[in-house]
Amino acid sequence: MTPRTRPTLDRLRIGSAPDSWGVWFPEDEHQVPWERFLDEVAEAGYDWIELGPYGYLPTDPARLRAETERRGLRVSAGTVFTALHRGPGVWEETWAHVSRVAALTRAMGARHLVAIPAFWRDDRTAEPIEPPELTPGQFRELTSGTERLARRVREEFGLEVVVHPHADTHIDSEENVARFLDATDPDLVNLCLDTGHYAYCGGDSVRLIRTYGERVGYLHLKQVDPAVLADVVARGTPFGPAVRQGVMCEPPLGEPPLEPVLEAAQRLDVDLFAIVEQDMYPCPPDRPLPIARRTRRFLRSCGA
Repeated sequence: MTPRTRPTLDRLRIGSAPDSWGVWFPEDEHQVPWERFLDEVAEAGYDWIELGPYGYLPTDPARLRAETERRGLRVSAGTVFTALHRGPGVWEETWAHVSRVAALTRAMGARHLVAIPAFWRDDRTAEPIEPPELTPGQFRELTSGTERLARRVREEFGLEVVVHPHADTHIDSEENVARFLDATDPDLVNLCLDTGHYAYCGGDSVRLIRTYGERVGYLHLKQVDPAVLADVVARGTPFGPAVRQGVMCEPPLGEPPLEPVLEAAQRLDVDLFAIVEQDMYPCPPDRPLPIARRTRRFLRSCGA
């Protein structure tokens, strides 16, 4: 049998993020210090990082640039959290948050802003905040608000907004993602496809890339443990407790298989960031680095 030729995934830029070091919040006693994250992500072999929650890494551009450059790191994106389905009443607060993150993102030379929709249940307490399904009016506010945000971010900061489908939000399943894409302007709004979150919500990442490839502007590489996920679904466990249960696992031990996802992304023939994000909050401080090394080695074996 002829051995399978490893593809060259030269359109993908591989990186990692604070999430893979168990970082979910700007400050938290369970998280590693930012200096350790930067040291270890560089040691693990990554060239690109995301900013993570605003305030975790230094927010002074000159300081952050010095800290990243001396470790050979560059920034691929910032991350913002939005609740645009709640209508015009949240716009000023949303823009104040987004503009701070966008300014730092631009100053660091990045071109993308990853927008995560609001959770419908609290990520710390698991208490419901609002219904899991949007009304027609709320969906219109979500789509029009996202277009407004993307337009203003592009005009004022020169950045591209990529919306991140996420567990326990209103943009999660294949049905909800397709509905959102079909209702938004493709010139303004594209996706950050997170392979783990999409699988967590029952989606097929390869099918999404093949169907909506022109809308995939950014990737998060992640896997779910199918056995843990089955228990999470059966019990209706919220996302935060599910992460503590180990629902997100290191590649290549879970689903979806990443090789077909990477190859489908390569066939789009556009430059894409592919950022490793393994949700691990909270985790022992010595756990992330060995996983990050193994994951980088695995991705190199895939051709990335």
